[in-house]
Amino acid sequence: MTRRTTLITGATQGMGRGLAFDLAARGGTVLLHGRDRTRLGKVAAEVRAVAPDATVRTYLADLADLDEVHAMAGRIRAAEPRLDGVIHNAVAGGGTEPLRREVSRQGHELRFAVNHLAPYALTRALLPLLTASAPARVVNVASIGQEAVDFDNLMLERDYEGLRAYCRSKLALIMATFHLAAELAGTGVTVNALHPAHLMDTDGVRAYGLTPVTGIDEGVRPTVRLLLDPDLATTTGRYFDQFTDSRAHAQAYDAEARERLMRLTQALVDRPDAGGPSPRLT
Repeated sequence: MTRRTTLITGATQGMGRGLAFDLAARGGTVLLHGRDRTRLGKVAAEVRAVAPDATVRTYLADLADLDEVHAMAGRIRAAEPRLDGVIHNAVAGGGTEPLRREVSRQGHELRFAVNHLAPYALTRALLPLLTASAPARVVNVASIGQEAVDFDNLMLERDYEGLRAYCRSKLALIMATFHLAAELAGTGVTVNALHPAHLMDTDGVRAYGLTPVTGIDEGVRPTVRLLLDPDLATTTGRYFDQFTDSRAHAQAYDAEARERLMRLTQALVDRPDAGGPSPRLT
């Protein structure tokens, strides 16, 4: 771990904060992302205090704005000599007002933007650094809550509900995981997704009105395993339910649906300033 550099998105609270402490305690360099400058600075100071041998750097960006995602990736590529791992942990949950549809800076449905478009765009933009540092690993924090992507209502302009949007965005993330893993075969960069734990003690779980049933550590352990376990060095394109290699929603294995989603995703991340209705690709 003394030479590893790992980026954690959404590191200012919840499982991201737990991951920051866990990885910093192992040494190496930990890159902490957050969208609130004050909270990001506070967590970085706390991590440095308990893990003085680790190197901690921070990156500020709102993942609901693809312009900021691309800009952060540029700063990371310019400043970091290597990148051995990325944990896409940042999340937009079901929300405190589940029937109120929210949109990103570019006008995309917020959960789809933060939970799928942002990690895909960030991974894409960081691939030169990841491949140069290979072997490297990308870990996408998904969910056991998955619902089929409806290509006729991709941004949930009809029948909106926050948890539905969340579940669809998490399946989209898993589909992107499988797509990127296949594309990156042979590069030394692996891409896997996992459901870290059930209803962890986080602000997002409470905000939706649910009662937490597990602690943060329950999610930290299987996530760190995917990042570091030498037995998983060549494992890629898989979905894990905590520690178990599992089956995701059936749509994730539909090659035609996956290709359709990725064409649309690439179009959206390539045009971050477009705004307005999303393109409909067939």
